[in-house]
Amino acid sequence: MKFAIINERLVPEPLLHQQEPTYPISNIETIPQPPINKDYSFNHDLQNLLTGKQLPLDELPYSIHEIHQHYENGCLIYRKGITFQKGKAKCERCGNTDQNWFAAYPCSRCGTSCTYCRRCLMMGRVSACTPLCSWSVVNSFSTNNSQLAWTGTLSQGQQTASTRVCESVANDSVLLVWAVCGAGKTEVLFEGIERALQQQKRVCIATPRTDVVLELTPRLQAVFPHIQVASLYGGSEDRHKQSPLTIATIHQLLRFYKAFDTIILDEVDAFPYSVDETLQYAVKNARKDQSSMIYLTATPNPKWRKECRLGKRNFVTIPARFHRHPLPVPEFVWCGRWQKPLKNGKLPQILMKWLHQRLQSQTQALLFIPKIDLIPVILPILHKLHPKIEAVHAEDPQRKEKVQRMRNKEIPILITTTILERGVTFPNLDVAVLGAEDRIFTESALVQIAGRVGRSKQYPTGNITFFHFGRTEAMTSARKQILSMNKEAVEKGLVDV
Repeated sequence: MKFAIINERLVPEPLLHQQEPTYPISNIETIPQPPINKDYSFNHDLQNLLTGKQLPLDELPYSIHEIHQHYENGCLIYRKGITFQKGKAKCERCGNTDQNWFAAYPCSRCGTSCTYCRRCLMMGRVSACTPLCSWSVVNSFSTNNSQLAWTGTLSQGQQTASTRVCESVANDSVLLVWAVCGAGKTEVLFEGIERALQQQKRVCIATPRTDVVLELTPRLQAVFPHIQVASLYGGSEDRHKQSPLTIATIHQLLRFYKAFDTIILDEVDAFPYSVDETLQYAVKNARKDQSSMIYLTATPNPKWRKECRLGKRNFVTIPARFHRHPLPVPEFVWCGRWQKPLKNGKLPQILMKWLHQRLQSQTQALLFIPKIDLIPVILPILHKLHPKIEAVHAEDPQRKEKVQRMRNKEIPILITTTILERGVTFPNLDVAVLGAEDRIFTESALVQIAGRVGRSKQYPTGNITFFHFGRTEAMTSARKQILSMNKEAVEKGLVDV
């Protein structure tokens, strides 16, 4: 696709002759273009900005003529932001084809009512006359000082998985690392990342959540101290930093195009990636044509588990934690129609007894509940047990502070929604789920919730209780999956029994 400059604006030549009703610009037959200047000034900053990226023209802090000179000299690539096939639009940045997510606005560039994509609008507007700009060649990074500075030791299960990760990096293949909660997945990646960096490959670790990016960045920078690690999330100062190792939220991959030799996707089963085709498209788009893809999860979906059983998916399991203790198995406790006594300011006595026992033994606890609107009902009841009991949810402005206070052991019991099912570790912890029969508690969610218990080497055991008003398939399947992992760990000699 060629672009030309018209009245100081960059316009795709095909738009001048296309039949789509969005662009009634058919009266211009010839377009004056600036002559190719082989002695033009090469802009290294522009190269660094666009290497491995796909950025809308409007985001580039350079003049149209300077940008276009790099295009005409073969350094820069233009791609249409929105394409049309049989009258239907497709966003080339996020892959959206749902016509309900497209709208139009009066555009100053093409002078028409121009179609744009609303699905990825938070990353900047892409319209039908918006060129997506990329650099023509993605160069490898010089990583001669990529030596791993980590003195830890991998468990037997971790070492097996680490070897498979290295093989995947070397072979540019796809691998699923199916590791139980608390298995130490991050450490499993170190050797594979080092191998990739030594081969001058560019690596990205992508995760659904910003807080995981913020946690992983200093850890990876510490074990790879001689390279620059880029940390990308909404509002990040590293937005335009080029690095051989990038840690990013999955949404940030919408800015990349054929950039990475290795992508490691953490929590592949988690929301929103698991249900958002836009994010799945972004990951695919960010990979080079020849690259490796490594998925990490403790709870692969049923389709992937079936593919693993049938030998249709390349995978490796870590069925045991590094401390060689089996996973705590959930207990099922019937608590009756628990919502009914709540109307009278009461909780089931069996749950109150469980909570009282934790307070007496000074064991911290998480109490998972199915809905946010239960918090103002339940919290006053539990304040009668202990005034320092707190509650947290996704929209709580003090969420981070409360989690830190829990880590500091200032909160004995924390009421929470599923927001804390992943990514938090408290050393000596028991967990209860109230209303485990609620559909919000999927098999994956319940396995993750159970995985909060027994993660520490000092406290490798603990209690996880599902208080319910009727067993569900999700509850049964979650316990079955945990028991299955414990059985495999025993068979492989990965736990001490």
